[in-house]
Amino acid sequence: MIKNERQYRITQARADEFRRTLAEFEEEPRSSALHPKLQQAQRDALRSQLQTFERELREYEELRSGKHRLLTYATFQDLPKALVQARIARGWTQKELADRLGLDEQKIQDYEATDYQRASLARITEIVRALEIEIKEEVRL
Repeated sequence: MIKNERQYRITQARADEFRRTLAEFEEEPRSSALHPKLQQAQRDALRSQLQTFERELREYEELRSGKHRLLTYATFQDLPKALVQARIARGWTQKELADRLGLDEQKIQDYEATDYQRASLARITEIVRALEIEIKEEVRL
């Protein structure tokens, strides 16, 4: 998952590299030194990785566009992803969220890099409030 503009730019560059590599691979004549099944496996691997990059780029761009008003998740373990996506959907950088909380940007970067594993429940509650989001969760027995 792309969490910030730096990661977005890096992913764009990698996707471009994979597009070029795949295009070169397609243009090269079939090498008799490499079995056709191995060539196909290489081609498939390049396409698969490119598709992953493109999916992540689209997801980030859609969040950043502000079109998403409802993010749905199945489990409590998805909360870290929801917090990051809510920040992106709000159009806020990690620094802007940090400023709203009176924290250093590096602290938000650390929370997001570790999927909020180092954040206390009190801190997560502050982040939810700062993002002005509503979380609905059921507790089933």
